[in-house]
Amino acid sequence: MPTADLGPAARQIAALLDGIEEKQLTDPTPCPDYAVRELLAHLVGLSTAFRDAARKDLGPTTDSSPAAALPVLGDDWREALPPLLDELVTAWRDPAARQGMTRAGGVDLPGEVAATVALNELVVHGWDLARSTGQAYEADEASLRVSLAMLTPRDDIPRPDIFGPPVPVPSDAPLVDRAIAMSGRHPDWQPGG
Repeated sequence: MPTADLGPAARQIAALLDGIEEKQLTDPTPCPDYAVRELLAHLVGLSTAFRDAARKDLGPTTDSSPAAALPVLGDDWREALPPLLDELVTAWRDPAARQGMTRAGGVDLPGEVAATVALNELVVHGWDLARSTGQAYEADEASLRVSLAMLTPRDDIPRPDIFGPPVPVPSDAPLVDRAIAMSGRHPDWQPGG
C-alpha cells in the first residue's frame, strides 16, 4: 500500500476553518451522527489520538474508541485545531513513528498502518467538512491514492466496518469521487440534499 505525507491533507483542513461560519456548526454532514460541530470535534480528537499514536505516547487519547460518545467541540476550536494538525504531521514525519506497534481508537496496529489510517481520516473528513460548509476540496493526488488503496476491499485484508458499503461510481470518475465513494459516501452529497 502506498504511503504519503499527512501534510497536504492537514493543510487542506486548516484552510477550511476560516470559511466556517458559527451558524454552520449545526448543519448536517455526510457522517449521519455528526453535525459540523461534532465533525470538527472528531477532527480535534483524531488529530490528538494519532499524534500520540505516532509518538507511541499511549494512554487515554489513544485508548478511547471514537464510537464511545459524540465528541464535544471546545470554544477554541479555530485556534486549537491548526497546531494539532501541525503536531500530527510532524509526529508522522519521524521515521520511528511508522516502526513497531502503536494504538489508536483503542486498537493496536502497526505504525505504518496507523499512518495510513490517519491520512485516510484526514482525507475523508476533510472532504466531509468541505462539503458540509460549501467549500472547495482540493485533496492532493498522493493522499487520495493512499485513501483509495486503503478503502478498496481486498480478499487478504478485511475492510474496516466503520465505513458504509462502497457507493458505485463510474470507473473513470475523478479520483476524489472514487475514494469518497469507497468510504461509503455519495460523492454528490450536499447539505439538505
